[in-house]
Amino acid sequence: MTTAVATIKNDRVFSGPVGNLDAYIQAVGSVPVLEKEDEQLLARSFREHDDLEAARKLVLAHLRFVVHIAKGYTGYGLPLADLIQEGNVGLMKAVKRFDPDYDVRLVSFAVHWIRAEIHEFVLKNWRIVKVATTKAQRKLFFNLRKSKKSLAWLSHDETKAVAEDLGVSVKEVTEMEKRLSARDALFDPAPDADDERAFAPAAYLPAPDSDPAIMVEDADWEHDATTRMAAAIETLDDRSRDIVKSRWLTDDKMTLHELADVYGVSAERIRQIEANAIRKLRNQIAL
Repeated sequence: MTTAVATIKNDRVFSGPVGNLDAYIQAVGSVPVLEKEDEQLLARSFREHDDLEAARKLVLAHLRFVVHIAKGYTGYGLPLADLIQEGNVGLMKAVKRFDPDYDVRLVSFAVHWIRAEIHEFVLKNWRIVKVATTKAQRKLFFNLRKSKKSLAWLSHDETKAVAEDLGVSVKEVTEMEKRLSARDALFDPAPDADDERAFAPAAYLPAPDSDPAIMVEDADWEHDATTRMAAAIETLDDRSRDIVKSRWLTDDKMTLHELADVYGVSAERIRQIEANAIRKLRNQIAL
């Protein structure tokens, strides 16, 4: 749906104009809901015979439920089209794992997969910095907003009540309320936003290569390492030196089999020579 919105007509999928979300919602709503017997037949055909056409029909018939579930997450400021797209991924995962032998309707099984995908998407995109990582934080993230009776901060009694209802500590409720109330700051605002640029995080971060002492230290280390390596390579015999250079120190690296053809030995012998040469180099550099 990021490039084109699918529209559905006569049980076939077509590409519609970019951003035509209303047309998509109307199209998926026009697909008939499957009867239980038809759903069972399609699910068995896909599960037992890998019938992709059956899986496609199962997905199409349940896209309307994804839209309904995704609309419940629009309060997080994320595009509905993206929420629906993530929910569709969950639906396809559910169809792949659905077992008709349990005599459960697909929609009852799929709702958990749909919500799981949408939850992950919301948590990754609602804030630049993650607001919920632990199980308790995830529970709070999706339930605290529902538990608050107003937009004001929770009182001590309300915080305690929410903690008891959700099975978490009072401290975790307070911390999550702070995170939900916080606003992301632009790391590097536009040039014309003078007031914001003065307090942007980017204004306080030095360039990683701006410290002269570190630059000199890095240059000395690189020079010393290069000198040691060159000296160590000269201690090898001609064949070992050529193999190491051909395998590691040229842009057009040779394979074990190519070197085996050059020296008239097996690839395993080349590998042994290479391993011995590298071991000698390590010992020489460590001195």
